[in-house]
Amino acid sequence: MVSSSQAFKGKVAIITGAASGLGLATAMRFASEGAIIVGIDLTPSEAWNQVTGLSPKSVFHRADVTDEQAQFAIAAETTAKLGRIDTLVTAAGVGEAGPLNMIEIDAWRRVIDINLNGTAISIKSVLDTMIAQRSGSIITIASIEGIVGTEGGGAYNAAKGGVVILTKNVAIDYGRIGIRCNCICPGFIDTPMLQSVLYIEGMDEVRKSILLQSKLGRFGRPDEIAGGAYFLASEDSSYMTGQNLVIDGGYTAGHAHGIVEMIGLV
Repeated sequence: MVSSSQAFKGKVAIITGAASGLGLATAMRFASEGAIIVGIDLTPSEAWNQVTGLSPKSVFHRADVTDEQAQFAIAAETTAKLGRIDTLVTAAGVGEAGPLNMIEIDAWRRVIDINLNGTAISIKSVLDTMIAQRSGSIITIASIEGIVGTEGGGAYNAAKGGVVILTKNVAIDYGRIGIRCNCICPGFIDTPMLQSVLYIEGMDEVRKSILLQSKLGRFGRPDEIAGGAYFLASEDSSYMTGQNLVIDGGYTAGHAHGIVEMIGLV
């Protein structure tokens, strides 16, 4: 989506997981609105060139979100060179499937470390700047799996549930000095991560079951999550903090059992 509004002109946004998926879509949306993007990911992608095409001053940093020293260095460099950090979006994340008795403890630790600890480190790295400027919008990316359980998703669900409550605590602690913190809980979004799980052999029935529970009958698009992030970073949400914005096609609205299809409604 390319905008002509330039609503974020002169603003600076740090976005983790910026090379693909939800992070890339958000970087492109913010860049189209005039923001300077500071992207963080393990490796750049060709698609990142679209971000710099929209916002030439944008920069990309190779870094692991669990690396506290690297994240603080990026935040310090951003503040020194650009003078401010207006928005942080924590889109970096990984998944790992398996019931608790089957998942290896190292895999459990990796999921918690990247999804939850990485989010906390990202937030911590920008707080000194946001406190000094007495403003900022922090947007965490959790998941509907952080508010409802899913089969075989214990590690991911635990990590994303932690992100949800961490968001609330940041909102409580820093709201009175002008820093807002909100969470987006995406449903099943058509990203490389989803494709690597739901489009492998043997997952056809699982995919159909998930689509049945999506009341819109489809997976979401990354740009639809980017639109939510735009709202939370903009002045349109200026009285909103500590909240979960659920963007899930109605997945968590309730259960579907095929009755509307049976009676010919769809």
